[in-house]
Amino acid sequence: MNERMDAATTAFVTHRNLLFTLAYEILGSAADAEDVLQETWLLWTRVDLGPVLNQRAYLVRIATRQALKRLRTLTRRRESYVGPWLPEPLLTAPDVAEDVELADSVSMAMLLVLETLKPTERAVFVLREVFDLDYDEIAGAVDKSPAAVRQIAHRARAHVSARRPRGTVSPAETRAALQAFQRAVETGELQSLLDLLAPDVVALSDGGGVKRAMPRPVVGVDKVARLLSLGWWRRDAKRSVELVQINGGPGLLVRLDGEIDGVLAVRMENGYVTGAYHVRNPEKLSRMERETAMTR
Repeated sequence: MNERMDAATTAFVTHRNLLFTLAYEILGSAADAEDVLQETWLLWTRVDLGPVLNQRAYLVRIATRQALKRLRTLTRRRESYVGPWLPEPLLTAPDVAEDVELADSVSMAMLLVLETLKPTERAVFVLREVFDLDYDEIAGAVDKSPAAVRQIAHRARAHVSARRPRGTVSPAETRAALQAFQRAVETGELQSLLDLLAPDVVALSDGGGVKRAMPRPVVGVDKVARLLSLGWWRRDAKRSVELVQINGGPGLLVRLDGEIDGVLAVRMENGYVTGAYHVRNPEKLSRMERETAMTR
């Protein structure tokens, strides 16, 4: 019994970061991804490991099924969410940014695109495009035939392609845009920031009904400019802004009186900011004090 548990524990620990990343990309919530890991572990301890030829694939299948069950519940819950819903931001290590494909897949902009997929489409897309699983493996994880999975993958890929940021964006471009936000906070000078906003820029703020936030998206450079002149980026001695790695890319960590008050991430296209995502919901900021390990 002890040998079996040791073997199960070793396999789970070996693949834990991968399973977390998988669940997080399907759910957009670290807290729910951790719950999926707990459920996966409990189910894994009951598995007879003898016939299991590929422990990674087996664990991925368990985690995917648990994440899908939870995603269907979350989808209903988000319909009654107060104000815009944004993914839970993560403070990530430099190695996440070094894996360009992983960094893109966990970015706030991509997670918002994934939110527009149906649950099974989202799982199939993540398993195929991010983790490069073959269609037979994915079929076993989502309880579909390989032929059906191919169709779902094609549909999801087309859907994401039409909505993901266009063109290649370097971390340096994103960092420069965020530094303009940072200067606006520190000096009150907005012009360099306004010059980077796209005409159809969209600003979203997630307070979860707990912290003050915009009740609905703000669209268009003029409206966002007015928002900037009144928002948290006004100069304030009690507020500090730090450039950090958020979800594999540059982001801003905002503190008020030394306490974490929010996180800002942006979506860049063709050198301009097309999306600004401001998370203030305290329940989504609990993982901003320590780096989260992610891998694929």
